[in-house]
Amino acid sequence: MSTNAPGKPRGLAGVVAAETRLSHVDGQNGVLIVSGYSIEDLAAHATFEEVAHLLWRGHLPSAAELSTLSQRIAQQRELPPVALEVLRNASQAPPIDALRMASATLSLGLKEPNSVSHEADLVAAMRLTACFPTIVAAHSRLAQGMQSIPPRKDLSLAANFLFMLRGREPDPQAAKALDTYWVTVMDHGMNASTFTARVIASTRSDMVSSITGALGALKGPLHGGAPGPVLDMLRDIKTADHAEAWIRKELVQGRRIMGFGHRVYKVRDPRAEVLSRVAESMQQAQLENRELYELARQVEQAALRVLAEVKPGRNLRTNVEFYTALVLQAIGLEPAQFVAMFACGRVAGWCAHVIEQHEQDHLIRPQSEYTGSTDLHISR
Repeated sequence: MSTNAPGKPRGLAGVVAAETRLSHVDGQNGVLIVSGYSIEDLAAHATFEEVAHLLWRGHLPSAAELSTLSQRIAQQRELPPVALEVLRNASQAPPIDALRMASATLSLGLKEPNSVSHEADLVAAMRLTACFPTIVAAHSRLAQGMQSIPPRKDLSLAANFLFMLRGREPDPQAAKALDTYWVTVMDHGMNASTFTARVIASTRSDMVSSITGALGALKGPLHGGAPGPVLDMLRDIKTADHAEAWIRKELVQGRRIMGFGHRVYKVRDPRAEVLSRVAESMQQAQLENRELYELARQVEQAALRVLAEVKPGRNLRTNVEFYTALVLQAIGLEPAQFVAMFACGRVAGWCAHVIEQHEQDHLIRPQSEYTGSTDLHISR
């Protein structure tokens, strides 16, 4: 019996797996709501720490609550020695693999690592959120044969990451851009990695195990995205006058145009709108040469025009990966680090889903339909 029979969802597509207050994705209208707020509103007016509080506690923090949360996260940034040892041994591994391996050690610094109580989950969420950027920054330096830099407690999460990466005072514009990027990708409905985290949590497994599993799901190229190949595409195109011919050639050969189209959004990805403005502000500040940004804008227009002609009705619009590539490279990051950087923003959302799943305390256990034989026999 075929698993692709009409009326049967593939990969649980369209199946409601949980109720959540955390985020709502309206792909038909290009809307992303995070705990009641549009992503455009949050990205323009809230910091990463504020949105983390919103997801974990259900409301934006007061000044006192924000100060408390920021301090508690800052105090958790230092890695346990075993995590640093893992990173030294994995210095040549891809950053997302190093992050997965090191994140599993973070339960060692928790007083109640196996507890699924609300308070224990919040403590673990702060620990994971604090340490993910530390891990990525430390791994980056170790991969280059340099010593890792201890984290600072007087900087925001994004600013501290940039300090640990370069060993100098972070550029405020770059720190703001990174903070906005992390806010923009913090939560996005029931995607594969979020669902993985919730399935693990539904067994009453702990927060660190759930998030480590989510990282494993994010690593897969069908989910982790392709902001790195966007830069490869721009470098291959080279100049705007080559864009249309290059795009048409790729489509004739059956290849995707990186940074366009989305499984959910049928109009422009609202996160792309946010990050296009971030990229514009960074280029105006001349943190990176403007040529790449101008080329990207022209390639975007050419791609939208050709895709509308060659694939009419598909509504293949610009997605979050396109401008993610521009923002992260302008900050000075390498494409190999992009998926791990995404995880540094998404971890707060994953933690919120684990908290919610533990509160619901219901095992996720879908059924499967057997398609194999039933009448085989062993003959000896």
